[in-house]
Amino acid sequence: MRVYIGCGGYTNDDWAAPGLIYEGVRKEDYLTTYAGHFDAVELNSSFYAIPGLKAFEGMARKSGGRVRFAVKLNKVFTHDRAPTDADFDRMLQSPEPLREAGVMGPYLAQFPYSFHRTAENRKYLARLTECFAGHDLAVELRHASWDKSEVREGMAEFGVIWVSPDYPPVGGMPEPQVHVTGDIGYLRLHGRNRQSWWEGQSASERHDYRYNRAEMDEWAEKIALVEGDLSELYVFLENTTKGHALANIPMLREALNARGVPVSTPEPLDVDEGRLL
Repeated sequence: MRVYIGCGGYTNDDWAAPGLIYEGVRKEDYLTTYAGHFDAVELNSSFYAIPGLKAFEGMARKSGGRVRFAVKLNKVFTHDRAPTDADFDRMLQSPEPLREAGVMGPYLAQFPYSFHRTAENRKYLARLTECFAGHDLAVELRHASWDKSEVREGMAEFGVIWVSPDYPPVGGMPEPQVHVTGDIGYLRLHGRNRQSWWEGQSASERHDYRYNRAEMDEWAEKIALVEGDLSELYVFLENTTKGHALANIPMLREALNARGVPVSTPEPLDVDEGRLL
């Protein structure tokens, strides 16, 4: 099993604080610097506006071909749920430079908590997965009504990746377990800030949480149990606020290696080298 570990987004200004990885780094060099620390990233910008071909070309170049990109579906697919044919065309075609560079990971469909398991929503999800047939699609379903074995069996039948989450213990959401619905696994660790999960005014507030070593060990144990079931596993830490993820990822790597799940640490990539590539 090849394990890719990264963060939710790479344009985190929090990381320019003293002692963190972007200290003294220009914004245009963030991705090149990121590529020296992590081998995967979950692209957040595509949720708000689908980047064009040139933007994706720049991502492949600046990362030196060393980072796998999980591309989040635009909100028109998951929150508005009214995509046009043009939206589908752009979402499918724009990341082509990543495919050509061999660094395209799964698409991520991040549905909101309000997306319950109703007949209408089940039909919508079926239509969406049909439109992305032939591409790896990971689906995060935040309402507990979806957290059922029959849902995962259906996803496995249609080749859809179940996103295994770690949420704060506030109830009403899927349990923190690693579930396998195919050859690729996908984990999103959101932190456990129960005080700000519902009341937080921003994603940074909700994700203001640093895991302790015991919590990282807990996830390493769960990952080790499914090592023989997967060829690839993507693990993304969403707790990027204040650099929490930067501290937690080395903990997780160490815990996985200790359990016989090999995880490598990237070597730093020179900024000029990244530009040339």
